[in-house]
Amino acid sequence: MAPLEPWEKVLVDAEVFPTTAHGEISCLECHKGVQDPDKEIAHTDLVVQPSEDSGANCSECHPVISNMFPDSLHAGQGGYWTVLDARSTPEDHPEIEEMFGNHCQSCHTSCGDCHVSQPKWTGGGFISGHVFEKEPSMTRNCTACHGSRVGNEYLGKHEDLKADVHFRQERMKCNDCHTSHEMHGQTTGCSYCHEEMPESEHAPTNHRYDDDDLQFPTCEACHWDAADGNDEIEMHQSHEENTLSCEVCHSISYASCDSCHVQISEETGNPFFTTEGDYLTFMIGRNPIQSEQKPYEYVTVRHIPVDRNAYDFYGEDLLSNFDALPTWAYSTPHNTQLLTPQAESCNACHGNADLFLTADKVIAEELTANKSVIVEKVPSTVEE
Repeated sequence: MAPLEPWEKVLVDAEVFPTTAHGEISCLECHKGVQDPDKEIAHTDLVVQPSEDSGANCSECHPVISNMFPDSLHAGQGGYWTVLDARSTPEDHPEIEEMFGNHCQSCHTSCGDCHVSQPKWTGGGFISGHVFEKEPSMTRNCTACHGSRVGNEYLGKHEDLKADVHFRQERMKCNDCHTSHEMHGQTTGCSYCHEEMPESEHAPTNHRYDDDDLQFPTCEACHWDAADGNDEIEMHQSHEENTLSCEVCHSISYASCDSCHVQISEETGNPFFTTEGDYLTFMIGRNPIQSEQKPYEYVTVRHIPVDRNAYDFYGEDLLSNFDALPTWAYSTPHNTQLLTPQAESCNACHGNADLFLTADKVIAEELTANKSVIVEKVPSTVEE
């Protein structure tokens, strides 16, 4: 995605924008400022990004969405806080909150970052001359933020690896699976939007793999015959009791990362981070978050860029409970294929130790953290 030129970032399409619903609203209604031909006066108390406060500026026309959105993962980054809280102690939260504000908070998303502009950290700027798009652009919005893993996998940007079959054959977009309810953080039952439906309250989602998220996309939603072993494929029938997540057979190599560290630059005063880079892996581990919604025994896992000393710039041993969560985490790679090397035959997977996260593949300092995902005994070969 090429960055926008400066003039493109602020250009309002004078022919198209006024004909849209938002174009019928006075600029001052959302951006404040003063109606005056003098630029300096006109920009007095200007609100550059009104949707940063969606409750004040978006809720008048979009009350339901605006009320839900603060509970969404995009707005609050609850997933980050969930894992930080698990790996730390309350005594260390002030330092971690400072770190979070400097290095993480800028990635949170407002309404405008999805519907009218590119996300700020990718350079910002209007997508289409200030026209508000109901559906975000997959490349300008979704993968602008979720590019290094999801975008590269889904669009087939890793060398010699095909794009996801859903994109390659059907040109499916992100929001074909990730609905507006999920994106907006719907935390209540149907009656929150549809008063005629019975109410059912749910706590806000605290992680992207939170089982309380009613809108969580699943393969089974579309491929229920395969998931239940009711089709004619022998492998589906033999694994019908949810021993495997779909990705175990239908994913290919995906990116893992190591060792992230954060600091403030002495030269510029700006926050920055460094990692040891990423690499392609395919690894099957035990399911560390087994539940009714995710009953699988084996799942794909990827190494995440967490490090015991990641936040030492802000204080010593801030992740004192580092071993509380695995560094090889439950993963749902976005590179689904119909045919994969491990699905060529039963014994392409069974007895193939290269595919499984065994203890010898985990560095010594992370063995304790990964007890829940390490495969102690590789499934034995079978007669085909």
